[in-house]
Amino acid sequence: LMGKMAVTLRHLRYLVALAETGGFGAAARAVHVTQPALSQQIAELERLLGVRLVDRLPRGARLTRAGEAVLRRAFGR
Repeated sequence: LMGKMAVTLRHLRYLVALAETGGFGAAARAVHVTQPALSQQIAELERLLGVRLVDRLPRGARLTRAGEAVLRRAFGR
């Protein structure tokens, strides 16, 4: 178990920023990281949970139902 990655507060913070801003660039600016760093963390979170959390659109992004469920579960929304 020691080598296994876990979901972190950072992952959730980045997912919240993405949900609130609707785009990877804006979300990255909101949490003061580069867009590639944010994108990598979201992709890692999706790998950890085994589900797609974000629909990547031509202009922006939106949470999937699974992504919304993760936020509800994490924050009791």
